[in-house]
Amino acid sequence: MSNTVIKVDNLGKKYTIRHEQKERYTALRDVLARGIKNAGKRLLSPFTVYHSPFTSSQEDFWALKNVSFEVKQGEKIGIIGRNGAGKSTLLKILSRITEPTTGRIKLRGKVASLLEVGTGFHPELTGRENIYLNGAILGMTKAEIKRKFDEIVFFSEIEKFLDTPVKRYSSGMYVRLAFAVAAHLEPEILIVDEVLAVGDAQFQKKCIGKMDEIGNQGRTVLFVSHNLAMVTALTTKAVLLADGRAVEDGPTGPVIDRYMRMMSSDIDLSLSERTDRKGSGNLVIVDFAIEDAQGSRNNVAVSGQEARFVIRFKRNPDCNMDNVIFSFSIESLTGEKLLLFANDITGDSFSGLPLEGNAVCTIPKFPLIPGIYRITVWARRNQEFLDWISPAAEIQVMDGDFFGTGRRKKEKFGPFLAAHSWVVESVQG
Repeated sequence: MSNTVIKVDNLGKKYTIRHEQKERYTALRDVLARGIKNAGKRLLSPFTVYHSPFTSSQEDFWALKNVSFEVKQGEKIGIIGRNGAGKSTLLKILSRITEPTTGRIKLRGKVASLLEVGTGFHPELTGRENIYLNGAILGMTKAEIKRKFDEIVFFSEIEKFLDTPVKRYSSGMYVRLAFAVAAHLEPEILIVDEVLAVGDAQFQKKCIGKMDEIGNQGRTVLFVSHNLAMVTALTTKAVLLADGRAVEDGPTGPVIDRYMRMMSSDIDLSLSERTDRKGSGNLVIVDFAIEDAQGSRNNVAVSGQEARFVIRFKRNPDCNMDNVIFSFSIESLTGEKLLLFANDITGDSFSGLPLEGNAVCTIPKFPLIPGIYRITVWARRNQEFLDWISPAAEIQVMDGDFFGTGRRKKEKFGPFLAAHSWVVESVQG
């Protein structure tokens, strides 16, 4: 008997995008007159179609096209690709949330999926009640859920809030409970999307350990993440999606290498041309630059010297732009987040933003050791993500005299440099 548990064969998913555009400006009296005139015509000729003042067009968008791959029992598979590559659409089809347009999939075994924060939870119910609800949705009997209940609660670390309605939970608490339920109710196939990025680092490590354990028990894990270090640590095989197609699948290492080459080609595009972005678009990041203390733009920083990071933006003139938070993170080439910078952390608030301007972050002593790093940049306002681009740029860090001693550290050590001093104190006996 074949040990294939997932078979995806020429899978395609098409969406129809409608574009509606108003014709020339029409006064209210014209609208009323046209409505009365059309009503009269319908009485005389009920089967005649009369056009609305709106013109509409539509286009077909293929989120997935001709995707094929197989997954064997017990394999841990990473699904990687740029934003908009089709990863979430693929997982929704595999989770039976949406139907494919073409092709077919074959699944052998019970599927548990964790795709979005709060999926399968009822906000008015308590954590305890939602464990039973979510378990029932996953096809478990009450006896099975009861047998695993204490284990789920212990893993999620939310004992204190177990009888609190989940609408009062933070996003991190949601993820803890949702992952605990999905992972402990013994699915043959566990599907986990980028949602784990919401949790803290310690809980992420715990989840990675649990998914590794699930795979070692002969069950199958599909894992989507932009953190390539996590994908490398967890999976043995990977599927790379680009523009809705599976462009490569095989051992994780070579697939990630190809993805990193693709990301490097993205960085060559100006930010105003990038289409792999997220956000409402009420504010758009059009450029990102790295400058030295003299204002020279060269995408290079020196350890221990001042570096300026400049986010150029344009905003929608019709929107109030108070309390905008500009942020960027510096990551390793494999996606590990090393540093985060944001104006709300430093207490710098912005109001009355210009229609076009620069948000400038100055770092007096750049703390990373020499190497090449990637930068993700975004802007948000309250709960609204305005724009988000990853990776937006690469930065090369050069060796520098961080400690001002004339000596440069040559030993291999961690990624950070930190100002510090030493003294020797006498201890009186």
